[in-house]
Amino acid sequence: MASHPHSSSIDFAERPFILFWEVTRACALACRHCRAIAQPQAHPEELDHTEALALLDSIAELNPPMLVLTGGDPMMRRDIMDLIRYATGKGLRVSLSPAATARLLNTDFAELKAAGVVSLSLSLDGATQETHDAFRRVPHTFERTLEAARKAKGAGIMLQVNTTLSRTTLPELDAFIELMKQIQPDVWSVFMLVPTGRATMDELTTAEETEAVWQRLTELRHTLPFAVKTTEGHHYRRKLMQAARTEGTPPPRHMVPTRDGKGVVFISHTGEIQPSGFLPITAGNVRTDDLAAVYRTHPLFLKLRDDDALGGKCGKCEYRRLCGGSRARAYGSSGDMMAAEPLCNYIPAALRSGETL
Repeated sequence: MASHPHSSSIDFAERPFILFWEVTRACALACRHCRAIAQPQAHPEELDHTEALALLDSIAELNPPMLVLTGGDPMMRRDIMDLIRYATGKGLRVSLSPAATARLLNTDFAELKAAGVVSLSLSLDGATQETHDAFRRVPHTFERTLEAARKAKGAGIMLQVNTTLSRTTLPELDAFIELMKQIQPDVWSVFMLVPTGRATMDELTTAEETEAVWQRLTELRHTLPFAVKTTEGHHYRRKLMQAARTEGTPPPRHMVPTRDGKGVVFISHTGEIQPSGFLPITAGNVRTDDLAAVYRTHPLFLKLRDDDALGGKCGKCEYRRLCGGSRARAYGSSGDMMAAEPLCNYIPAALRSGETL
């Protein structure tokens, strides 16, 4: 969610920068691009309360700078406040990623803050009530999201707004920017769609369209009253670095070179250990495996963290350590998690100078 002051000193081989735990898949919404294919009811095999506390013990040992409780809708877990307090008591910085429902609005945001929620992320995938509610497939979600944003800011909780850019939502980019100026979150996270869960290949933007988004955000970066980050849009970092070199200015201070499995780990509702929520390849299960050992030593994670194991033009790219492309989108698009990032049109210097793939 938010940048962490010690992010630059983290050894991603030892611990992740951010750990996502899908505490449940239960959710009252039915969003068009849901990674989790969330359902109205909790899965019968989701981690129970005792297992959840044991997992938090394991996460505390791994010590990621940020723990994100996500779903589904984490507010659908009856013990969510207990889990937040327990995690906070273990020294973890807790971020919450709830669905914008009546249940959330009926929650005491001051209690969330007191329990230890450092930041809250809300999704806006339409710049108007009509387009957002059509995306979320539930009426009034747009207004509930705006109200939840106000409540979070009023309670002193950092606010991140997540926006999925797809073929459907891309035409609203300028309207999104104007809406964010009104909301003024601490962070706007622009998520480039990954074909997994309910999301399909035909909803992906093109590489040229994606580059145009990065160009627009780069041009605006000094004037927006909030920070902009990307999710599964790692090549925005390359654009920022290029702009800094062109302008003769220092690169942004808070670019953390994470990607699926490299500084990122995901725990599913049933305890599966995966590189990210968008790269659903399982390397173990917290019920039977040591979380830290899986992250540090499993061949899947070792390969994903190897910048020189990247395939296609990503493997030749001079920005591969900073970026490395979305391994999830490469996998969802081609079946090969190490293939080239499909939404990048940049030609690496090595290829421009005559090297071949």
